[in-house]
Amino acid sequence: MGEIYFDAPAKNFGEALPIGNGRLGAMVYGGCRGETIQLNQDSIWYGAPVDRINPDARGNLEEVRKLILSGDIGKAQELMRFAFSGTPQSERPYQPLANAELRYHGVSGEIKEYKRSLLLEDGEVQETYTYGEGTQWAKIQKTYFASYPAGVLAVHMAAEHGRISFDALLRRGRFYEHSGKMEERTVYLDGTLGEGGIAFCVGMRAQAEGGSLCVIGEHLLVRDAKEVTLYIACETSFYEKEYKNRVKEKLDVADALGYQELKKEHRDDYLALFGRVQFKLSGESEENRYAEDYFQYGRYLMISGSRPGSLPANLQGIWNDSMTPPWDSKYTININTEMNYWPVESCNLSECHLPLFEHLKRMHENGCKVAEEMYGCEGFVAHHNTDIWGDCAPQDIYPPASYWVMGGAWLCTHIWNHYLYTSDREFLKEYYPILHDAVLFFRDFLIEVQGKLVTCPSVSPENTYILESGMKGCVCAGASMDNQILRDLLQMYLKASAELEIQDDLTARADEILKQLPEISVGKYGQIMEWMEDYEEAEPGHRHISQLYALHPSHQITVDGTPELAEAASATLERRLAHGGGHTGWSRAWIVNLYARLGNGEAALQNLRELWSRSTFPNRMDNHPMGSGAVFQIDGNFGATAAIAEMFLQANEERVLLLPALPSEWAEGSIKGLAVPGGALIDLSWSDGKLLGCTIKAVQDYHGKFYYCGLCKQVSLQAGQEGSLEFPAC
Repeated sequence: MGEIYFDAPAKNFGEALPIGNGRLGAMVYGGCRGETIQLNQDSIWYGAPVDRINPDARGNLEEVRKLILSGDIGKAQELMRFAFSGTPQSERPYQPLANAELRYHGVSGEIKEYKRSLLLEDGEVQETYTYGEGTQWAKIQKTYFASYPAGVLAVHMAAEHGRISFDALLRRGRFYEHSGKMEERTVYLDGTLGEGGIAFCVGMRAQAEGGSLCVIGEHLLVRDAKEVTLYIACETSFYEKEYKNRVKEKLDVADALGYQELKKEHRDDYLALFGRVQFKLSGESEENRYAEDYFQYGRYLMISGSRPGSLPANLQGIWNDSMTPPWDSKYTININTEMNYWPVESCNLSECHLPLFEHLKRMHENGCKVAEEMYGCEGFVAHHNTDIWGDCAPQDIYPPASYWVMGGAWLCTHIWNHYLYTSDREFLKEYYPILHDAVLFFRDFLIEVQGKLVTCPSVSPENTYILESGMKGCVCAGASMDNQILRDLLQMYLKASAELEIQDDLTARADEILKQLPEISVGKYGQIMEWMEDYEEAEPGHRHISQLYALHPSHQITVDGTPELAEAASATLERRLAHGGGHTGWSRAWIVNLYARLGNGEAALQNLRELWSRSTFPNRMDNHPMGSGAVFQIDGNFGATAAIAEMFLQANEERVLLLPALPSEWAEGSIKGLAVPGGALIDLSWSDGKLLGCTIKAVQDYHGKFYYCGLCKQVSLQAGQEGSLEFPAC
């Protein structure tokens, strides 16, 4: 239970096993005669911050709008390519840190009984094997983990009936300055990431029991030891002015603490988060075990890749092995970054959400500058990508995506969502100015079209429509997703304002704008329309399903509240899938969430199976097809974990739905510790497809409405109280 294992060292990234402590991550390949531990640190981004705002955008805004509204889309897109694209067109890329490379000596004869495992319930990777011949056999056990309290990676090796000898060095393929001896048991590597960019240092120290240990050149040499522990630490100028000294301090602390105490500290810290949610499906089927592990694996990756004090998870979290990763491994904020954080609140990892909000602060000032200089608007705006520096200008010269103005707005919806689960008034006060400025931008930016207030220019990420003339287009006015995000943003802003007792001209205007937003419309195929016009799509099976934002992650479309729109949402999904949709891991994960919201547990499970069979590497990491190959992209993992939770429990401010999308093949099981808005934790058990028990534990004073089989029960509990609900069988 809770184990992902291999019977051989990893041949590639898709078989390696991840560890991480928020900032520092590693992929463990394992190996008996040699191994590579691939290292990442979350602030290893190339380059200094740069002002990329195109100086010609503002002067061409009205012309672009005229061209779009007159239907001259080709000319509008051509002008935007020149006047709206960032200068330069690209933000900064994320890069790997280094590799720790080990070459073992004295490993002779046959290798037997090999196993390499990620133990989800312990937050560590273990590797065991024996080697030798005849009656002479040695057994090696290695343990790898990343400590959040100590800020280091640890690798412990123990030999039974043998000794451990190896050489180790830190190697970076390019772009570093120095390497060598830091002190008697420590080697280091340091460098800078471009002119004016981040400087970094990574150090590796050894402790050994028995044998000898020394540094020669840039190599750490261990000979004939009984046990060895390696500690790896990294620091950068992004976090610390004296970053090299900080590396030494971290290694000193780990060294003094010792392996056993370090492991205990790590385990206590990790289990305090991981142990909050338990999930069990009855029966011994392989698929059920896979489902349990896959759900918890997403929580493991979140704990390992996004902790207070770290950067938020990018496209690959802290597990990127390429100097030129796809899409620069940045923050793509037209769904991917948001999807990364879908499971944090419901799956009881609320503090893992905090790095996203810290990054919003970095974006805020830049986004205000972009709003003013590109559009002549007050407030805050971000397009479809950002980087370590919080860049908010358009990324790429790519009309289907680059000129979307809703990235910052979508991220701002996470502010209210976090508040719903935590009721943290100080948090809301701290981030209210960003929410305010996001609304302020749209107060100025929206224009009136056909009596409605809409965005212009914008796009529907990252889709293309076909005009009656046969010409293809991307830019538009009033894409459906824009209207849906705006509805959430404005409503959340007004609720936050009321909570903080703020009422002013902007709250009054926000209320007026809400009344003038276009409603969700149904098109000729019975589908939710993606644009204001019922265009044909160039790719009916497109990976983005932007027009269904209102169904998930929003609650604007619900089966019980808007049944006709829910039916249209179902038709939209069927049309996407009939034309090959869901062909990327993250898109398939979104589809699972959407079917869960529609109460269709069978379709949700079927699409989970498609995700597992077509878009998942052997190590359970999400597989994104790219050209003739595939790359890891972490959003599929997080999106799927959120979706599994949605199959058992769905909640918003108004109500909680119990077992809303339970598939027949998961007829018996339990899940404990899921969170709901308002401050309560829910334990559920079921048998024969029917609810057996529901326990509510109030974290704070809690009032909620619970629905099951068409029945509603209200709950009121004081903080610390526990209650249970029983519903008649149905």
